[in-house]
Amino acid sequence: MSALLSVQSASKRFRGLLAVDSVSFEVEQGAIFAVIGPNGAGKTTLFNLIAGVYRPEQGAIAFDGRRIDGLSPDAICALGLARTFQIVRPFPHLSVLENAIIGALLHESDVEAARGAASDVLRLLDLWDIRARKAASLTLPDRKRLEVARALATRPRLLLLDEVMAGLRPAETDRMVDILKDLNRSQGLTILMIEHVMRAVMALADRIHVLHHGATIAEGAPEDVTRDPAVIESYLGQADHPVGALG
Repeated sequence: MSALLSVQSASKRFRGLLAVDSVSFEVEQGAIFAVIGPNGAGKTTLFNLIAGVYRPEQGAIAFDGRRIDGLSPDAICALGLARTFQIVRPFPHLSVLENAIIGALLHESDVEAARGAASDVLRLLDLWDIRARKAASLTLPDRKRLEVARALATRPRLLLLDEVMAGLRPAETDRMVDILKDLNRSQGLTILMIEHVMRAVMALADRIHVLHHGATIAEGAPEDVTRDPAVIESYLGQADHPVGALG
């Protein structure tokens, strides 16, 4: 496998705060790669650098061998890199299907073609039966899946998932895990995820990258990272992430 995404020595500062401190990693084609760390570790800022919201002050970011740091978010999305957001904000007065159609219009030439593509995505995410419902009426689990559906409708090769498990019950988390596994295996979708729910991280990730105070403190296979003393001390040993609960 080859690297689909390459982040090399990326840094971002907000006034006196170094939010991302010379972070480097590669995500291989077809992988599921997780970024974890405590709140304030720089994870979402890192996603914003990759997705084009911010430009890194140093370093380089490449997607499929092409430099993308400095490109606009819409240009990066058009290349095949889509993202979800930690706080989901669908168009509340549009239906589930209409929300997905908006994403599909990135590559489809007309509304009917976009409707067909969006319909396929909703079936994958178990949202087809509620396609006519207004987004404002959805439960949190359904809104989370709609957020993923809107991103998938843009036909990405790499999907950035920002805490899609947050607020879900264990059964709902397991359902999302199954959906993401299927997308990865059946469609070859590469996934880069920020996640606090270690149950999901351990079930999905091939590799884990750990941030603390904006800097990398560990990277490796899940079973190795979760035994790393620095990771246990800075993150997994916290009350809401007990190491013994990783199974």
